[in-house]
This record gives sequence, structure tokens and C-alpha cells, in this order.
Amino acid sequence: MGRIGPMEIALLIGLALLLFGAGRIADVGKGIGEGIRNFKKGLKDDEDEDPAKQLPAKTDAKEEDTHKPV
Repeated sequence: MGRIGPMEIALLIGLALLLFGAGRIADVGKGIGEGIRNFKKGLKDDEDEDPAKQLPAKTDAKEEDTHKPV
């Protein structure tokens, strides 16, 4: 199987334009870009969280029983 050259790439782009239209391809590109941006933002937000905002660790059942009023 041969390598994909510039002529084959141009043919694929032309075929995609004929099938979907320029507007639809632009919408798909915009959606992919927003998805990547949101994914990166989510990763950054997870790294920036303070340990104080995280849920406390569960305590042992015996410790909970000693703190309950009788």
C-alpha cells in the first residue's frame, strides 16, 4: 500500500466538501475544538483544587460510636 500524497489528501477534502458542505464541516471542527478546550479546562481545574475542598476520609465505625451522644 502506497503513501498518501498531497493529491489524495486534496481528493479526500473535496469529497468531504461535496458530501457534507462547508458549513457542516465548520460546525464539526468548532465542536471538536470546544470539546478539547473543555477537556483541558477540566484537567486544569482538577489539579488546582485545594485539599480542603475534597471530601473528608471515612472514619472507622468504632470512632463514630464514641462520638455519639447517649
